[in-house]
Amino acid sequence: MTAALDLSLDYRPKLPRRKDWAIGCLGAGFIMRDCHLVAYHNAGLTPRAIASRDLATAGATAGARGVPRVHKSYEALIADPMIEVLDIAVPPDAQPALIRAAIAERGHIRGILAQKPLAMSVREARELVDLCAAAGIVLAVNQNMRYDQSVRAMKDVLRRGWLGEPVLGTIEMRAIPHWMPWSEKLHSLSTFVMSIHHLDTFRYWFGTPERVLASTRPDPRTRFPHTDGINLYILEYPDGCRAMSCDDVWTGPAREGAEGDIFIRWRVEGTEGLARGTIGWPSYPAPTPSTLDFSTRRQPATGSSRAGRMCGSPMLSSARWRSCCAPSRTVRSPRSAVATTWRRLRCARRFTPRLTNIGSRRWVSSWGDVFWSPQRKQGMTSSLACAAGSRC
Repeated sequence: MTAALDLSLDYRPKLPRRKDWAIGCLGAGFIMRDCHLVAYHNAGLTPRAIASRDLATAGATAGARGVPRVHKSYEALIADPMIEVLDIAVPPDAQPALIRAAIAERGHIRGILAQKPLAMSVREARELVDLCAAAGIVLAVNQNMRYDQSVRAMKDVLRRGWLGEPVLGTIEMRAIPHWMPWSEKLHSLSTFVMSIHHLDTFRYWFGTPERVLASTRPDPRTRFPHTDGINLYILEYPDGCRAMSCDDVWTGPAREGAEGDIFIRWRVEGTEGLARGTIGWPSYPAPTPSTLDFSTRRQPATGSSRAGRMCGSPMLSSARWRSCCAPSRTVRSPRSAVATTWRRLRCARRFTPRLTNIGSRRWVSSWGDVFWSPQRKQGMTSSLACAAGSRC
């Protein structure tokens, strides 16, 4: 008889040994107020100060989330010698200057959590990575989808070899995002705001591709000028694996009178099995679980080979997580800025495959122009403590 699989998958965030790192928060909008600060509270971590472009907004967020100190400016918070870790949640065009200011302090700041994209160009992103490395500051980019529970569990399934060699991975997003005002100034819209998560998830699952092909078109609903509303792209890997995503922010006239069909689904096929899952955030504000179920030839369903092949029967194993990717005032760990995204960065200097625009049949951009999360070391350190280096 085939031994039962150990289904204790690795999907939980790994909390730091030390929880009293003094966190300074730059920005006081939705992401900081309703996501990061709630996550810090739930994890038992200690945001000590906050600053915003608007002092009243910073004060209101501090009062709502129990942050003890409000600084009058970003610069004042960065200069506060008590602060050891910076959490930056500002528009991407304003972020590099704050990172440089933190580097200039040289002493009390040990780690920085930045938002994606890290910068508005590959050159500037690599420069920030190098400057932080030279200053001994751990820089991390908040690529939070790879820490969704179903995505992390899928990575563990792949690591255990239950699906065999990966053949095809797909993500299908039919969801309507809320574009923040700063996104109107970006030279790339859906790529920087939405597709960046799916590209990072594919890298997390399968590694770095050697070629990317893509086609984009504007979103009919979005009124400000943009080129990439709906994105279709394929990642090609040297071992033959392919990954494909359809990032559809239109989804039909769901807000114009037609019935909606809103979801994010993913699927991974291997030589030995198949997995599929869902991401919960599109149903916000209702907290909705992310899910995973999979089937593998290495553990056929008892009494029915059909179940192992998903032919009219449930898949072999399934899981649902209440702390899902949908923002929630009570459950926030998957988008946590704290226990999930601290990892060193590796500057991928030698990786320059091109993004092919299928519609125009021309080379349009380097991979780095589409997606920044250069990593300074393989793997990830999901402990905030490791933002302080040797004192973990």
